Amino acid sequence: MAGFTVAIVGRPNVGKSTLFNRLLEQRKAIVDDISGVTRDRQYGVADWNGKTFNVIDTGGFVAHSDDIFETEIRKQVQIAVDEANLILFVCDTATGITNQDEDMAEILRRSPKPVLLVVNKVDNSERALEATEFYSMGFDNIFFISSISGSGTGELLDEVTKHVPEEPEIAEGEEKDPLPKFIIIGQPNAGKSTLLNALVGEERTIVSDIPGTTRDTIHTHYNQFGKEFMLIDTAGLRKKKNVHEDLEFYSVIRAVRAMDDADVCLIVIDAEKGVTAQDVNIFSLATRKGKGIVLLVNKWDTVEKQTNTARDYEKLLKQKIAPFTDVPVIFISAKEKQRIFQGIEKALEVYENRKRRIPTSQLNEIMLKEIEHYPPAMSRGHAVKIKFVSQIPTVVPSFAFFANYPDSIKDSYKNFLENKLRSHFDFSGVPIRVFFRKK
Repeated sequence: MAGFTVAIVGRPNVGKSTLFNRLLEQRKAIVDDISGVTRDRQYGVADWNGKTFNVIDTGGFVAHSDDIFETEIRKQVQIAVDEANLILFVCDTATGITNQDEDMAEILRRSPKPVLLVVNKVDNSERALEATEFYSMGFDNIFFISSISGSGTGELLDEVTKHVPEEPEIAEGEEKDPLPKFIIIGQPNAGKSTLLNALVGEERTIVSDIPGTTRDTIHTHYNQFGKEFMLIDTAGLRKKKNVHEDLEFYSVIRAVRAMDDADVCLIVIDAEKGVTAQDVNIFSLATRKGKGIVLLVNKWDTVEKQTNTARDYEKLLKQKIAPFTDVPVIFISAKEKQRIFQGIEKALEVYENRKRRIPTSQLNEIMLKEIEHYPPAMSRGHAVKIKFVSQIPTVVPSFAFFANYPDSIKDSYKNFLENKLRSHFDFSGVPIRVFFRKK
């Protein structure tokens, strides 16, 4: 199932980007009081009550000019209704209900998807009183919040996660072996379609120099040279300011959702452009989603090389994606078909790494020794003891360390344990989750 997707809609300046940042707990979008300033990030992964879901800020996708305003807003709402599983409709108590709010509400009331009405900027008792007028809009679920201070957002998130289905745990012995699914992802014109065609050996997608030619996701069954897997090709994930038409907006949402279906992301980076913020963005999205990752630096044939060019490039690349750097990097040319099969070999290895299950006895034997050599720091005068480790049966390799004071263990120690797990067991290309639980 593609990931659960929440879309934020509302007219400009109601605080969609601030809410988006709140949900993602990071200031990723630029927030400004000038209408339509959301450049930067319009999608991300939120995490609440142990459930993760995609969040899309539709405001970032609308061209703001007064004449096409109404149609743009309608289009934005329509896209959210088509593509999301749940919609957060944001209004603002400072201005009260406007005609645009009414227009949007009319479309949303007809939507089969659940809609939560979020009334923003309720930051004092006077505003709280004024906000009651929003009950007249006819939505069952209304949340009064202040996305700047964060008040009310916890209740909102609680409601959102009620709609998100549980992530299935893998029961012992039940693991079916479907085909590995690899997604080719990256910025427009990095060479994703060229790579797909080079692998599949036929013109499956139109390749041209117009960015954003690939519109949607295409699944291709690959079965050659004794290797079999599904390849998902996505439309270009692209920087905000180049999004010219709403088709692009669809393609971004679909690419983010297509990532949910994949086991391993082949992230294609344009060697000529170097590693951009958008590349790092795609990488961190894949990491948050717990996907296997292989980095393919494409167009390497066009780069002038000296003795250590590749080594230096890889070093710089890993600085940008730190702290998770245990990721294979392969320098390819999709056009010249250089090392592209090496990329696939790597993806298959990463796929196996992601499925790796370490026997509990072996895990304890190795990790408890490491912990003995370098125990966690004391906490409030108590010695923190970790007695037992086990791997949790989830899709992403996850490990539970049972301790007497689990809450006292610092992040730095968590990183130490992750590094030790990586040094003893091959999890190259795979994000690892480490949890501390009460013994």
